[in-house]
Amino acid sequence: MSDETTRPYAGLTPEVVLDALESTGLRGDGRLLALNSFENRVYLANLEGAAPDEGFAARSVVAKFYRPARWSDAQIGEEHAFARSLAELEIPVVAPQMLSGRTLHEFAGFRFAVYPRCGGRPPELEDPNVLEWIGRFIGRIHSLGAAAPFRERPALDLEGFGKLPRDWLLANANLPAELKEVWRSVADQALDGVRVAWERAGRVATIRLHGDCHVGNILWTEPDARRGASGGPHFVDLDDARSGPAVQDLWMLLPGERAVAEKSLAALLRGYERFFEFDRGELCLVEALRTLRLLHYAYWIARRWDDPAFPAAFPWFGTQRYWEDRIQELREQISAMQDPPLAC
Repeated sequence: MSDETTRPYAGLTPEVVLDALESTGLRGDGRLLALNSFENRVYLANLEGAAPDEGFAARSVVAKFYRPARWSDAQIGEEHAFARSLAELEIPVVAPQMLSGRTLHEFAGFRFAVYPRCGGRPPELEDPNVLEWIGRFIGRIHSLGAAAPFRERPALDLEGFGKLPRDWLLANANLPAELKEVWRSVADQALDGVRVAWERAGRVATIRLHGDCHVGNILWTEPDARRGASGGPHFVDLDDARSGPAVQDLWMLLPGERAVAEKSLAALLRGYERFFEFDRGELCLVEALRTLRLLHYAYWIARRWDDPAFPAAFPWFGTQRYWEDRIQELREQISAMQDPPLAC
């Protein structure tokens, strides 16, 4: 296996990060802070020119270095174009900066993009007003997302998020011998349930999505009159942007308990449907999409296992207990997919 696969960021030293930024015209002052990211490598970089008493990150940018060989240049370009189109409509999405006439750069074999630093805290999803506010912006994202398709980015579908992970894990993940056939059988039943859910949903429209719209990718800020900032949510990390059903960008914001989830969904949709019509038939897909995410998550960790960051972050992966828990999880999903869809 190549170093690109086994140690994809071995050559990404602090000096390379700073030199990469300088190649775009941004000169760092030497201070870097690695941000939480496993798929890519992301750094908060302080730039020269900040006053000494302003503190770290007073004048700074976020540099995102893409995992080699995951996306093509064209696929990254579609992500960037989508984000910038949303930002131009004053939808609060953190979009890559245009530097020297482009958003995607390359240095020392690494592709990277530069983003403005946008802080914030997690939104309070227990508050229906917060959910309605978030729903308004997701509706606006989807309104633009439905206007044209992705041509390079893949879709969220049964094949890529279900069958491929199942087959790859069976062939490569070294499941415990006594659990392998059990996991295979349960995974097959779960994928049958996903297929039935899609049939029940009927003709589902496929639009451009954020793709990974969970609470960790929404940051909340308070109004700041001095800076002219209105506050509220802003959306980060469109790295998983792809085509799929609209409900994909809604279900991860819902709590687990059904009655509370239905109230939260109603609040989200009050805001959402001010800008984009939601097809209630897609509610049949909520547990199916959760099932695909669970299968794909195990596959994602297994595929990245040769990256030293992954064994350090997921030491429990691949153990007997891990696969027993995944089997139980899939059994619960098989049952959940047979329940009536959420009502709102």
